[in-house]
This record gives sequence, structure tokens and C-alpha cells, in this order.
Amino acid sequence: MTARVWVDPWDPSFGTSLGDGALDESAAKLTLDLETPPESWAPVNPAADGWRPSELLIIDGVRRIDARVWFSDDDHPAAVLGIAASVAAGVVRIDGHARVAETRVGRGIFTSFPGADEVRTPIAEYPVIHTAGGDFEDLQIGVQQRMGELEVEAASASRAREDDLMIMDGPLFGRTTIPRALGYIKSHRASYLPPELNEIIVRLQAGQRTPVFTIGTTWSRHTWYLRLPTTSTSPWAGIVRCEAAESLSRAEVLRLADTSATVLPPFASEPYKDSRAPQNLVPIGGLERALRHRLGDPTKLHRALTAATAKS
Repeated sequence: MTARVWVDPWDPSFGTSLGDGALDESAAKLTLDLETPPESWAPVNPAADGWRPSELLIIDGVRRIDARVWFSDDDHPAAVLGIAASVAAGVVRIDGHARVAETRVGRGIFTSFPGADEVRTPIAEYPVIHTAGGDFEDLQIGVQQRMGELEVEAASASRAREDDLMIMDGPLFGRTTIPRALGYIKSHRASYLPPELNEIIVRLQAGQRTPVFTIGTTWSRHTWYLRLPTTSTSPWAGIVRCEAAESLSRAEVLRLADTSATVLPPFASEPYKDSRAPQNLVPIGGLERALRHRLGDPTKLHRALTAATAKS
């Protein structure tokens, strides 16, 4: 039997749409019959007369480490690590036209060192944000959390209509109270479904979704997979996962699931324009570029940080 082989469509510098390769088995508690009994699962076509939002809001954030810094004093003679980081978040508003409607920029010195002081430079200020731990991973978590806070701020400032739909790039964790919001997950690191139901994902055509099911880990949410248009024949090419708050009724979450399968595919990116096509939606890619520009010149910021800390 001849083995089949596919090339992942993503640029290798971004990893793959399947994380590092084989998906880890998830120990999450599942409710598989929210929409359809597991034995009846099949690809779902969205309802032709389903809900269409008057406006689509897409939220994303970016982060960057501007410098690694070290702290010490008499009580801590061994140097303690910190990172100077810049984060930004913004909103793309789509109502016939797409435009960046809201942006937030923040910076900080992320460290567990108790005596750290803010760093002020002629071009930017870096307040101290203390983290629970001092490992590099702990510091990165702190940066991620600050970016998430900015995303919520930008999202809250941009709501203007009662019939809009908000797409939050990434998991919905910590943002489940935002009304009419969906988490949008581009890459996959865990296998939530049993093998026989994972086969349904592979069978999806562009614009189709799986039935909705519920995942219970440290938090619970409704979720489903859908496929975006793609030219790749890789089994998981174009597959994204959406999340909705567990507090929604069955009717509400099914309405959102159908809507997502209708409104998201037209925004799928093309490989010649985006290295993470088609999952990195065109508005997300444009917003990321705009936000990275707002972070400022990394070389100038590094020089400014070096000069400011040399005086301490």
C-alpha cells in the first residue's frame, strides 16, 4: 500500500496548523450530543436563512519582546530576569467596508523581582508588571495576559450595535462575558474528539462545520470545527475551531455556529499573500500589520532601553 503525503500549507516559520505535529489526546470532559447524537454526526451545512450580523468586529493583538533585562540588589545578588515588552490590540470593523476602528498600545517590564522600577526613555515608558514566577515562560504568560486585557478594552470600546458579531482571535478564555463573541482558533494542539468523530472533520467541505459540542477543562465552552476555502488537499488544511460561551442556550449557540460558517469563509486568505493561509483571515492579517507598526521601531526602542538602564 502506497503511503500518501501532504505538505502543510503554512510557512514553516509559523509552525503548522496542527501545532507541532501529532495532536495530544485531550482529557477534557465532552458533551457530544448538544446538537446531534454522536452516532449521527455528519458535516453540517449552515442554514440558508440564518442570522446575519449587521456588523462584524474582529479583535486581535500582537506582542513583542523589546529587550531582556536583569535586576539585582543586596537581597538578590544573583541576577533576576525580566523582559521589556510592547503589546497592542485593535479592532477591525466590517459593515460593507473594513477599517481599523480601535487600537490600544501598552508596554511593560515583566519580572518577579520585587524591587524593580519602571524604565522611562525619551520615546516610551515601561511600567513594572510583576509576574507570579520568574521563569521566562512565566514572563511570557504575563505579556500574553496584558495583551488579552488590551483586547478586552478595545472590544468594549468598539461595541455600537445590538446585532453585531465579534470574532476574538484565539481562545475565548477570560472573555466569555462579552456578548455575541466567538473565539477563533487557527491552529490545533489537542485532539478533543474520539477518532471516529475526527473523521468528520476531515470530510468537511469549504463552508461546512461539525455539530456543536461542549468541552470542559479548567473552563467550559461550546465549540465546533469548520473548513475555510483552500486549494490544499492536506486533511486539516483550512480547518479552524470556534468557541462560544457555555452560558448560551442551545438555540443561541447553534445560530452562532451557522453564522460563523457563513460569514468567515469569504475572508479566508490566499497563500500568495499570507503564509498562514487560509486560516489567518484577511482582516486579521491587515490588523496585525497595523498593530506591529504601532509598536514602534524595535531597534530604536532597544537602544533607548539600553541608554536608560545604563544610568541606573
